[in-house]
Amino acid sequence: MVDDFKTTEAWRVFRIQAELIDGIEVLRGLGIAVTIFGSARSKVGSRYYKDAEKLSRKLSKKGISVITGGGPGIMEAANKGCFKKGGKSVGLNISLPFEQAPNQYQDISLSFRYFFVRKLMFAKHADSIVIFPGGFGTMDELFEALTLVQTEKIKPFPIVLYGSKYWNGLLDWFKESVLEEGCVSKSDFELIQVADSPKEVVDIITRFIAEKKEVGRKKCNLK
Repeated sequence: MVDDFKTTEAWRVFRIQAELIDGIEVLRGLGIAVTIFGSARSKVGSRYYKDAEKLSRKLSKKGISVITGGGPGIMEAANKGCFKKGGKSVGLNISLPFEQAPNQYQDISLSFRYFFVRKLMFAKHADSIVIFPGGFGTMDELFEALTLVQTEKIKPFPIVLYGSKYWNGLLDWFKESVLEEGCVSKSDFELIQVADSPKEVVDIITRFIAEKKEVGRKKCNLK
């Protein structure tokens, strides 16, 4: 029994490695991309569903790819808006006992068994992250992105919370409790931006991309 357990654990490492290689190889050369998170339970036709679809369409028409978790709700809306509009519509699907079934609006579809590998792909290939209203999974993805940028494990990029009415309570709690206790710094709030329209988000992202290109151009000109 012990030997069988060790063998099983060893083979799990190879499965993890295979997922990493597959994700990196398939998404290599994707270009500029925005990761969009949000609830799998958002209904078709709801405000946030429509806004996610509209935002994604605007990004795709600018040649920007959109990455989602590949499921229903906000993920479906974002993939749908991007699909066949210019940018690539990417779905990073996960095997779950409920909620998660791949939507039909994906140019590139990958399936993952391990959450942490999937989350690495979200961060690695994103030039910005947009967080729509969501539950535990969405919160997990938000705080992972914030932690990676805060600790300088990845280069900073816009982290945009969509829907001030939904997110203001969380931000108020951070300022009144978490900041008050000294658990975060005031400057940490600069990592977060809030938007209430697709246009606001597009403006934030395109401005960041333009600044990034300008910095890159200047670096190339250095002797």
